[in-house]
Amino acid sequence: MEKVWLKHYPEGMPSEIDPREYPSLVHLLEESFQKHASRRAFVCMDKALTYGELDRLSRQLGAWLQSRGLQPKARVALMMPNVLQYPVALAAVLRAGYTVVNVNPLYTPRELEHQLKDSGAEAIILLENFAGTLQKVVDTTAVRHVVVASMGDLLGGVKGTIVNFVVRNVKKLVPAWSLTGHIRFNTALSEGQALSLQKVELKPEDVAFLQYTGGTTGVSKGATLLHRNVVANVLQSEAWMQPSLRKGAPIEQIITITALPLYHIFALTVCCMLVMRSGGMAVLIPNARDIRSLIRDIRKWKFHMLPAVNTLYNALLHHPEFDTVDFSQLRVANGGGMAVQEAVARKWLERTKCPIVEGYGLSETSPTVSCNPTDTDRFTGTIGLPVPSTELELRDDDGKPVPLGEPGEICVRGPQVMAGYWNQPGETARVMYADGFLKTGDIGVMDERGYTKIVDRKKDMILVSGFNVFPNEIEGVVVECPGVLEAAAVGVPDEHSGEVVKLFVVKRDPALTEQTVREFCKERLTGYKRPKHIEFRSELPKTNVGKILRRELKEKKSA
Repeated sequence: MEKVWLKHYPEGMPSEIDPREYPSLVHLLEESFQKHASRRAFVCMDKALTYGELDRLSRQLGAWLQSRGLQPKARVALMMPNVLQYPVALAAVLRAGYTVVNVNPLYTPRELEHQLKDSGAEAIILLENFAGTLQKVVDTTAVRHVVVASMGDLLGGVKGTIVNFVVRNVKKLVPAWSLTGHIRFNTALSEGQALSLQKVELKPEDVAFLQYTGGTTGVSKGATLLHRNVVANVLQSEAWMQPSLRKGAPIEQIITITALPLYHIFALTVCCMLVMRSGGMAVLIPNARDIRSLIRDIRKWKFHMLPAVNTLYNALLHHPEFDTVDFSQLRVANGGGMAVQEAVARKWLERTKCPIVEGYGLSETSPTVSCNPTDTDRFTGTIGLPVPSTELELRDDDGKPVPLGEPGEICVRGPQVMAGYWNQPGETARVMYADGFLKTGDIGVMDERGYTKIVDRKKDMILVSGFNVFPNEIEGVVVECPGVLEAAAVGVPDEHSGEVVKLFVVKRDPALTEQTVREFCKERLTGYKRPKHIEFRSELPKTNVGKILRRELKEKKSA
C-alpha cells in the first residue's frame, strides 16, 4: 500500500522507529533509573520520588513478590488511582518477570471478579479504599497474595499519617474491610530490603500487560500487550512529540500533568512509560474529577505536556479558576480517548495559546495509532496521520481497501498492535486479518494527504429511514449551541423510521430550553439528523477516563 501520509510528515519526522532498541520495558526503565537517579520522577501531593528511589523501592517490592513463589510470567493485578505506589508497583512487577493486569479501582465486585478470573491473576496490589470490593470476590479467584496500600504510605512520616487519618476518618473514603493473609505495602517493602531481586531475562515477545478493554461495547477482554508492543509505542509517541517539544527554549526536564488514570492505556504509555524513557517528571493527580483540586495542583508547576480527553479540557475551560493556571510553558496538549470537539479546541487555543493535538488509539494498539502534527495550531477535525512504523488502511465489509475519500473500517498494522485477546482465540480471529491488520470497529474516511476523519463507531451508528446518522456529528453541532455544556446522541427505536435520534444535554445556562436547542439544530442539521427527542440531564455517564457512555444512555430508562 502507498503510505500517502509520509509526504505530509513534519520536517525531520522518521518514517520508522526501531522497537529493537530495548529488548523489554525493563531495559528501558533500568536505563532511566541509572541515567537520571537524582531527578524527580513522580510527584503526588507535593511529595516526590526520584528515579533512584523508584529503582530502590521497586527492587524491594519485586524481590518480595518473587519470594512468594510466583512463577515467571505470573499475572499481578494493580488496583490503584494515581498515587506514588502505582509506578513503584508497576516497575516491581515488570522487573520481577511478571505481567501487569491493570484494574479500574472503581470496578464493582462483579467487574473485578471477571477480570481477576479471566486474567488468572495470582497476586494483587491495591489501595485500601477498594479492599472491600476485593473482599467480596477474592475467594472465587486465583489470587493468593494481597498487598494493601494506604494513601499516605510514601508521603513521609507525619504527612503520611495525617493523610491517612483524613482519608479514613474525615472523608471516610475507606469502607470497612477484612482480607485474610494480606500484607501492608510498606511491610512488603521492608521485608524486601533483606532480599535480592533475581534478574529475569525478558524477551520482546513476553507479555508485559493485560490491558482490559473498557467494556462499552461488550464483555471486557484483555488485550495482550507484549514488551515490544509498548516499547514501540513509547518510541513512536516520543518521535511524534519532538517537533513541538523542540520549539522555543530547550527544556531541562519535561513535566507532564497526569490527570488521566495510569491504569488506562493512554496515560500508561504517555504519562508513565514515555515520561520515564525521557527522564521526565509526572505530576500525579489522584482525582481529576475534582476540578478545583486539579487546578490547585497544576498551578504549582510550569508544565510542558497535558494529555486529556475532551470532557476534561471542557471542564477546565469552564472552571472559574482556570485563568489562575500558568500555561506559558505548555508545548503539547494531547487529546485522545474520544473525539475532540472543535468548540473546545478553539476555546482552549484562545485561552492557553497551545493547540489540542488530537490523536487516536485503542487498548489493542498500546494505544497510539495516529495523531495530528504537534507543531501546528490548525484544528483538522481528524485523527491526523499514522505515527511512524504504522500502516492505516480503510476496508469494506469484505476486507477490501476502499478508495481515498470513501468510508471504511479503520484497520491498523504496526509493531504496537497487540498479540491478541487473552485466552480468546475466537475474539482475536474476529478482529485480526490474516495479513496482520487489526479491525478497529471505527468507520473513517482518509483524504489524499493521509489524514483520517472518524465518522463513528460501527455500533453507535444510527439508521434513520435508511440514512446513516453518526452521533459524533450531532454532538459536535449541539455543543456549539450557547448554553450547552455537554451533549450525547443515541439512536432509539421508532415505529416509522426504524430509529430516530435522541439527544441528552447538560446545561451550562440553566435558562436553556428545548426549543432553543431544536431551533439551533434545525439551522445546522438536515431533517433526518435532527433529534426527535431531547432530554436534559445534570450529568452524562462516563468512564473514569471521561469518555461518554452512549450505550448506558441507550440501555437505561430515561430519568
